[in-house]
Amino acid sequence: SDVFENFVIGCGEKNDGRFSGTAGLLGLGRSPVALPSQTSSTYKNLFSYCLPASSSSTGHLSFGGGVSQAAKFTPITTKIPELYGLDVSGISVGGRKLLIDPSVFRTSGTIIDSGTTLTFLPSTAHSALSSAFQEMMTNYTLTNGTSGLQPCYDFSKNANDNIPLPQISIFFEGGVEVDIDDSGILISVNGGLEEMCLAFIDNGNDKDLAIFGNLQQKTYEVVYDVAKGMVGFAPSGC
Repeated sequence: SDVFENFVIGCGEKNDGRFSGTAGLLGLGRSPVALPSQTSSTYKNLFSYCLPASSSSTGHLSFGGGVSQAAKFTPITTKIPELYGLDVSGISVGGRKLLIDPSVFRTSGTIIDSGTTLTFLPSTAHSALSSAFQEMMTNYTLTNGTSGLQPCYDFSKNANDNIPLPQISIFFEGGVEVDIDDSGILISVNGGLEEMCLAFIDNGNDKDLAIFGNLQQKTYEVVYDVAKGMVGFAPSGC
């Protein structure tokens, strides 16, 4: 085991979350008190994790370990020094690249955040994604969402069906493509099939920061090589 002297740790008095109970927060950002910074003398500001698609699978969190040979890297932007900024170049649905002006993502900026559940998108990008997704899901029943997420579907009559979801992919600078696992495309709002919603949130405008959330990172090994200024994605990480 490794020992780190004078390690700073916080105490959370009220921890809560929308979709599941939250016991606390492991700070993996770029601030001086974040875990990677406080352990950089040993782990060289290099860590990776894989979030499994379901509770029946096993994920991992590693510090200072080897980097997957399958990982493809995109640069970390410095727009927000304490966070991990990434440049998004586009989105595709069902293999079709959406017509979103790249300036939309440049205006808002994007971060990757393992502590945010859903992905937040600029309104223009979310509208294009939502429309394309609905076009490919016309065989299923739309329902009025109660959570603010859109579109939402009632799959209660399809409980025994294998519902094929259109592939959603996010593209980052450097030709990096992340194909979202089905577990990161729709989310059950109430735990059942009556309200299954697209797991992407509309920011309400094109100026607020976009966030690549943890649901959309599932099954990928996400590698943070802070020293080299890169974030990598390796498929089938867990």
